[in-house]
Amino acid sequence: MAASTDEAKENADSLFNEIQRKVTEAFDIFDHESNKTVDEREIGTIVRSLGCCPTEGELQDMLHEIEEEENTGYIRFERFLPLMTKVLMERRYKPVPEDIMLKAFQVLDAESKGYLTKEELEKYMTEEGEPFTQDELEEMLSSAIDPDKGTILYKDYVSELTVEEQ
Repeated sequence: MAASTDEAKENADSLFNEIQRKVTEAFDIFDHESNKTVDEREIGTIVRSLGCCPTEGELQDMLHEIEEEENTGYIRFERFLPLMTKVLMERRYKPVPEDIMLKAFQVLDAESKGYLTKEELEKYMTEEGEPFTQDELEEMLSSAIDPDKGTILYKDYVSELTVEEQ
C-alpha cells in the first residue's frame, strides 16, 4: 500500500512541476523586458495559450486577484504563477466540447439549414449574452465564413474551434 501512495505523490509532484514549467514558459514569451512582469492586457492570451477558456468576466476576476494594490498595468510572475497553477490543477475554464458547441449552433439555426448567415451570426454575437467587440467579431467572421458560399457552415466551423485535451 505504501508504494502506491508514494507513486501517487510522485505523479502529483510530476504533474505540478510540469504545469509550473508550462506556465513559466507561456509567461516568459510575453515578458518582453525579461523582468518577470507582463502587460496585464496579455494575461488573457497567456491563459488561453495554456488551454483555458475563461469568459471575459472570469478573466477580469483573475486579474483582480493578481494585480497590485496600486494598479501598475503589469502583472508580476510571482503573483501569476500560483493562481495559474491552481487553475490548471483544478482543470478550471476547460473548453466547451465539440458536441455541445454544435448543439448551440443548431439552436441558433431555427430552420435547420446547416448554416447561419453573416447577418444572423453578427446579431447573435453582438446582441446576446456577453457581446463581442467589433474586433472580436471581425476576427471570428474572417475564419467562420465559407468564402464560396458566404455563410457559416457551422459543422465545419465547430471542428476548427475545438481544442483537443492535452
